[in-house]
Amino acid sequence: MSETIVRNQYDQLASVYDLRWKSYITNTLSFLKAWAEISQTDTILDVACGTGEFERLLLAEYLSQRIVGVDISEKMLAIAKQKCSAYPQVSFQIASASTLPFDNDSFDVIVSANSFHYFDDPLAALKEMRRVLKPDGKVIILD
Repeated sequence: MSETIVRNQYDQLASVYDLRWKSYITNTLSFLKAWAEISQTDTILDVACGTGEFERLLLAEYLSQRIVGVDISEKMLAIAKQKCSAYPQVSFQIASASTLPFDNDSFDVIVSANSFHYFDDPLAALKEMRRVLKPDGKVIILD
């Protein structure tokens, strides 16, 4: 599915997304958080972060967790930024999974939840994730 279609779809859903998918989001992201075994010292990249719910879950345990979220939907990111506005070490930006705007070896953990099936070029996304992942880091895809 093209990024333009996905972006438009999620821009339209942004205002109701959390409420509409609350149970699903809570269950899947809670599972991801428990399974990923993220340390409070890890620097996290959340690819296709949506409304920032995963960030909110991490911050509930580790208030100083360093997290960057990227998404192609400006409206989803606006909600994520609002949710995490009290945390200066958390940032969000528009970016495609296949062209991540970060230096090589930047992140300890990269997560992508409930979105991989939307990526236009999954192999390019995986290559980009590998490029920005630190040598001993881990990528966790939940889809």
